[in-house]
Amino acid sequence: MSRAYFGTDGIRGTANKYPMTPEVAMRVGLAAGKRFRSADDRRHTVVIGKDTRLSGYMLEPALTAGFTAAGMDVVLFGPLPTPAVAMLTRSLRADLGVMLSASHNKFADNGIKLFGPDGYKLSDAAETEIERLMDAPLDTHLSDAAKLGRAQRIDDAQARYVEIVKATFPKRLSLKGLRIVIDAANGAAYKVAPVALYELGAEVIKIGVEPNGFNINEEVGSTDTRALKEAVLKYRADIGIALDGDADRVVIVDEKGHTIDGDQLMALIAKNWKEQGTLTKGGIVATVMSNLGLERFLKGLSLKLERTNVGDRYVVEQMRAKGYNVGGEQSGHIILSDFSTTGDGLLAALQVLAVIVQSGKPASEVCQQFEPAPQVLENVRYERGKPDPMDSATVKAAIKDAEERLKGTGRMLVRKSGTEPLVRIMAEGDDESLVRAAVNDVKAAVVAAAKAA
Repeated sequence: MSRAYFGTDGIRGTANKYPMTPEVAMRVGLAAGKRFRSADDRRHTVVIGKDTRLSGYMLEPALTAGFTAAGMDVVLFGPLPTPAVAMLTRSLRADLGVMLSASHNKFADNGIKLFGPDGYKLSDAAETEIERLMDAPLDTHLSDAAKLGRAQRIDDAQARYVEIVKATFPKRLSLKGLRIVIDAANGAAYKVAPVALYELGAEVIKIGVEPNGFNINEEVGSTDTRALKEAVLKYRADIGIALDGDADRVVIVDEKGHTIDGDQLMALIAKNWKEQGTLTKGGIVATVMSNLGLERFLKGLSLKLERTNVGDRYVVEQMRAKGYNVGGEQSGHIILSDFSTTGDGLLAALQVLAVIVQSGKPASEVCQQFEPAPQVLENVRYERGKPDPMDSATVKAAIKDAEERLKGTGRMLVRKSGTEPLVRIMAEGDDESLVRAAVNDVKAAVVAAAKAA
């Protein structure tokens, strides 16, 4: 079923353009307030966090107006990672949690993510119901004057999250003696991530910790590790940690300046947890984008890999349905359900650091768990509102031809992004030249279709 507002990760778009406008934000507040306010007379609470985008200062009060008009009390956290909002929604016994962020996107975009009282992202059914309420007359959601909600800011949300995250690091271990570069992407974790690492004993070198409203994910963070690599080599650090704008994903750079992606981190954690006897269900959950090398590595450990559609919410749904406690995405969303209900870059990094400390070996030896199969990924941007290039007969024929060429030796995946107007083209296999040729042919067809539209 097509939805008007929600995509694969909440509502997202360019700030001050539909649907990322103050009016829509207010409608979300009114509709979600109506949806999560029960019939009893108790006070109902929603918590709201945000990253460091300039537009957060526009959208936060609009959401607050909607929620208070619907009769819900609002607790404002200020800049805080997405996983912290999920944790504190449950910890504070709130009825709903909201995160204002467009994750790894540039500053001009923003988004609204919603969490239920259990700290998990809302189901498709709940989001569809909120959409229905958003399009209803506004006055049907308004509370009586005597039941308007109140709004307040709390100052200890960051400290609470730091303590929760630190508690996931083994108490018998310390980061003392490790020199760590942390890149917070000028985003939501610019305060909490360096503090947590320092308090666990590390020598911390900070980059991407000077947000100005415009520089989130700008040449820093998990999607651009050049500055992190440079800092790791310059300061002779033992490891570099890159988060994204809302800190729900992580990428590691080892002491040699090599990038370690989410697939390698999942392999490391799965192996370590299996050895400790804490890995459940004999495997992990990852998406169709995860490398074939990860699947082969896990098979060698007698572990299975369950694949889902792209999107951490689908990984979480599979984990919850089948009882897995490790899952994630190649991009660095790592979900460790023993500790968190959603991807948490800092928490995952601490699990990696624990293995490094225990082993006494450098990050380059610990983090590179398998040889990845050659994989090529290309993105083609198209214009919103124009005909879908994926509907083109030429594109469909190119995909079918590429799949036939890779049959038996690799695989191809072509999909639209759920958060941006992009067609993502991925192929992998043992023959890199064949993989690259297949991707290039499909890319050419998609580019031509996008231009023709």
